[in-house]
Amino acid sequence: MTAPRILVVDDEADLRELVEITLVRMGLDVDTAGSLETARAFLGDRDYALVLTDMRLPDGMGIELVREVSADTRNMPIAVITAFGSADNAVVALKAGAFDYLSKPVGLDQLRLLVQSALQTGKVVAPNRPNQTDSSSTLRLMGRSAAMQDVRTQILRLARSMAPIAITGESGSGKELAARDIHAQSARADKPFVAVNCGAIPEALMEAEFFGYRKGAFTGATDDRDGFFQAANGGTLLLDEVADLPLAMQVKLLRAIQERRVRKVGATTEEPVDVRLISATHQNLAECVEKGRFRQDLFYRLNVIELRLPPLRERLDDIALLADAILSRLATAEHRATLAPAALEALRRHAFPGNVRELENILERALAFSNDGVIEVADLALKHSASAQALEEPPTSSVAVEVVTETSAVPVGVEALPPNLPVYLDQIEREVICRALAKTRFNRTQAAELLGISFRQLRYRMQRLDIHEPA
Repeated sequence: MTAPRILVVDDEADLRELVEITLVRMGLDVDTAGSLETARAFLGDRDYALVLTDMRLPDGMGIELVREVSADTRNMPIAVITAFGSADNAVVALKAGAFDYLSKPVGLDQLRLLVQSALQTGKVVAPNRPNQTDSSSTLRLMGRSAAMQDVRTQILRLARSMAPIAITGESGSGKELAARDIHAQSARADKPFVAVNCGAIPEALMEAEFFGYRKGAFTGATDDRDGFFQAANGGTLLLDEVADLPLAMQVKLLRAIQERRVRKVGATTEEPVDVRLISATHQNLAECVEKGRFRQDLFYRLNVIELRLPPLRERLDDIALLADAILSRLATAEHRATLAPAALEALRRHAFPGNVRELENILERALAFSNDGVIEVADLALKHSASAQALEEPPTSSVAVEVVTETSAVPVGVEALPPNLPVYLDQIEREVICRALAKTRFNRTQAAELLGISFRQLRYRMQRLDIHEPA
C-alpha cells in the first residue's frame, strides 16, 4: 500500500529538512518546495494527503496557495506555518480555507498531531464525496426547508476543518446540536466532545474548571484534576454562551487558544492540548465588543467561521417533521399520539419565541392531555398565539359580526375590537366553563360532557384559568 504523501513548502532549508525528517519517521512520503512556483508544479502532477506551507515565500504569499488548494476539487487539506506572534495571519488563512496552522518555532508534537488529524480527515471525507446525502442523513439537526438544507451542507463542509467556529442563533434553535453534528462528522468523532456552559460557572472557579489544578493549589484541592481543555484533548470543546465569560477569563482563554497550551492552577509548567474549538451564543458578539464586554482579539480568534442557525419561525415548513420526531421520542408503549391537522396548522401559526425547545415543551405537555392517540388544538394550550386560540374554540358570546366593505363606514353600535384577543378569549372560555360547572353543581365529569371535551382537558383548562370549586 502506498504511503500518504505530504508537500512541504518553505523557503528555509533547515525547517524543510526538520519537517521532512519528522514526517519520514512517521512512515510518510514527502516532497519539499522552496517557492510558490515549485509548489504549483508539484500540485499539478500529484495529489497530496496534506499541503503544509509557510506564509511568506520568495515569490509570493502562502495565502495564495491556500486559496488555490481550497478551491481545488481534489479536496486536499492545506495547513500554514505562521511566524511567532502572527495570530492575525493564522486567522486570515483559516478564513481562506486552511485546515489548520502551526506557529514558529514549529513544535514537533504539534506537527505530528496536525498531520494525524489531516490524514484522518481524508479517510473520513473521501468515502462521502460520491454521495454527500448519505452523510447528511446522519445529522441530528433536522429540517427539509431551504434554510436548514443550507445549514446542513455547511456543517458537512465545516467538519473537515480545524478552524474555530462561532455558532449564532436564538435560544432553543439547536446550537449545541449543530456543534455535536460538526464533531460527529469530523475526524475527531471518536474523541471526546465536551460542552461547557460559560454562564453557569462561578467566576472564582473558572480557571480551575477550564485548565484543571494541582493537589494543594487551594483549600479543598485534595487531588490533581484535569480541566475542560484536558478532558476534550484530541476532540472538540464547545464554549456555550461564550459572551458570558468575564473579561479576566477571556484573557486566559485567548492565551490558551493561541499557544495551544494550558497551565493548571498551582502548576509551574504548561502542557500542550489539541482541541477543536466551537463557540455558541444567542447574543451579538460584535455588539458586545463595541460595548467593551468582550475582547476584540478573542472575538477574532473564535469567530473565524460563523454558522447561523435560523429561528423556527423562519422554517415553519419543518414543523411537521420536527413534531413527528419529537412525538416519536416522547412516545411510550402505553402513550403515543399524532397531531390532528388543525393542531398542526395552529403550530404553524405560532410565533415560537422559544424555537425548537419551545416546540418540544408544547408537545410534551400536549401528549399528556391527548385522548385516543390524537393531539387536538386544545391540547396544545398555545397561550401566546391568538390564531391558535381562535382555532381552539370559537367565541360563544353574542357579539355581532358584520362585513364591512372598503367604502363603508363602521356601523353605529358595533362593539370595539378587544385590545388583547388572547385575554378576551380566555375570559369567554372562563365564563362558559363556569356556567357549565354551575349547571352541574360542579360535577366536572358532567360539565366536560356538556362542553364536549374530556375530563382531563377540563381539569387542565380550570388550572390554566384559575377556576376553583366554591368553598
